[in-house]
Amino acid sequence: MNTFIIGIIVYFLAINFLGIVLTIHDKRAARRGAWRVKERTLLLVSVLGGSVAMLITMRIIRHKTKHLKFMLGIPAIIVVQFSIAVLLFFLFYHGVLLFNNPSKKNYPVRGVDVSSYQGEIDWALLAENDIEFAFIKATEGSSFVDEYFLKNYENALKTDLRIGAYHFFSYDSSGLTQAQNFISVVGKIDDMLPPVVDVEFYGDKEKNLPDKDDVTRELTAFLTAIEEHYNQKPIIYATEKSYKLYISENFSDYDIWIRNVFTSPSNNKDWTFWQYTNREKLDGYSGKEKFIDMNVFNGSQEEFESYGE
Repeated sequence: MNTFIIGIIVYFLAINFLGIVLTIHDKRAARRGAWRVKERTLLLVSVLGGSVAMLITMRIIRHKTKHLKFMLGIPAIIVVQFSIAVLLFFLFYHGVLLFNNPSKKNYPVRGVDVSSYQGEIDWALLAENDIEFAFIKATEGSSFVDEYFLKNYENALKTDLRIGAYHFFSYDSSGLTQAQNFISVVGKIDDMLPPVVDVEFYGDKEKNLPDKDDVTRELTAFLTAIEEHYNQKPIIYATEKSYKLYISENFSDYDIWIRNVFTSPSNNKDWTFWQYTNREKLDGYSGKEKFIDMNVFNGSQEEFESYGE
């Protein structure tokens, strides 16, 4: 689970636990005539996210049940909080609100990655969206070829974008045959961005993790064959979890393209590309997926222009 989501869960558990503790303490203090928790403190904890647990606790222990500011106020707070949560989810789901929005000043070079999900792409129009590069899905496993790759590759090369191709790595087939599949489809071009291998989880692989030694062996075979053919050291795309499990220890000499669509990458210095959102909307494509992945390059404009040479 993403650390950002874990952080949110921990926060709400903590603030609700605090609400329970303060409510129980205030009840006991009222009986003993001891120090009481101020009402505005209880309401503040409720506003900060402890409203549900606090209201349930008050009703169970019959505390402040005759105080309208609590019996009506806290339910009103819950309704408002729920409404805000629904609104935020709606805005995020429709791509209006993005968790990440990296500074253009810090990351001046931006680009997209696309696959058949984006359908027909008008590359001339897409290139006008203030982007400078595009990675295009080419292959997957030992035999699959993205149905739009050749058309995308040909038309993307007619723009001023720097173009690269990526392969979706399969844990279920040989690294060498996967490399052969990629090589058979992706031709060499001038100013080509380094080839990419996408190492992430699919199906039930995140629950039933592939053996680390097996992944290391087959991924090494893939990377070696690709580098020999293109005379470029490939880039490894990974999620935070797949990076920690399979990449960080054995492939530290490869450039990393990290995916984190909720927060900035956990390894702030050890990545070359960062996929910061999968819910951007741009002009120029008409597939069943209405969103497109956005990425930044970890460097200056000058560094990007010479990258991969």
